Amino acid sequence: MRIALIATCLGDALFPEVAKATTVLLERLGHQVVFPADQVCCGQMHVNTGYLTEAVPVVRQHVQVFEAADFDVAVAPSGSCVGSIRHQQAMVARRAGDTALADRATALAGRTYELSELLVDVLKVTDVGAYYPHRVTYHPTCHSLRMLRVGDKPLQLLRAVQGIDLVELPGADQCCGFGGTFSIKNADTSSAMLADKVANVVGTGAQVCTAGDASCLMNIGGGLSRGDTGVQTIHLAQILASTREQVAA
Repeated sequence: MRIALIATCLGDALFPEVAKATTVLLERLGHQVVFPADQVCCGQMHVNTGYLTEAVPVVRQHVQVFEAADFDVAVAPSGSCVGSIRHQQAMVARRAGDTALADRATALAGRTYELSELLVDVLKVTDVGAYYPHRVTYHPTCHSLRMLRVGDKPLQLLRAVQGIDLVELPGADQCCGFGGTFSIKNADTSSAMLADKVANVVGTGAQVCTAGDASCLMNIGGGLSRGDTGVQTIHLAQILASTREQVAA
């Protein structure tokens, strides 16, 4: 299968290892990964901050770039970005009176998946041959949990990882407090939510906290680091891409 990779702007700027891990994983499973080089933002940060008019050219760019690519399905290692592609892009175009763009965005969204969705629902695989000998807890991000409703798909994938000690996170469905610009506009509330999340992560005794969104991991990781907890954060894709050979090296 030819799979187009949506690297996400946050991933491109701050966490390129997540896109690389996604590529390594999918190629190991026998698929061809293509990368449309002119991709930029999906428009989520514009929409979530209220700049719907300014989001129109961003949505148009995304649709044009991926329409021009030759692929079967597209994947992003981010529930929030896929949530934006599915639930915001067509709305933005329709609100601007561009029904043709809205229809094109809807068609593209129908071929776009979050990583765990792609693996479990499309590729029909839960054991990806990963090996990760660490105590890990999983945070289900708000967009993946509530917008995409991925359910336990990430957990199905993690449970099949060899060597992993997967422990349940108390209050797992509670937001970490990031929410993009929410954490800036409502700093006190965001900080209180993050403190609760960090306490719950530390309470599990896990060495690593994982999630399907680099943005949430950035927020949680900041809290863990400032508290000198010793707990690391790592994206789900990086765990799934890890093998016994890599660990031994």
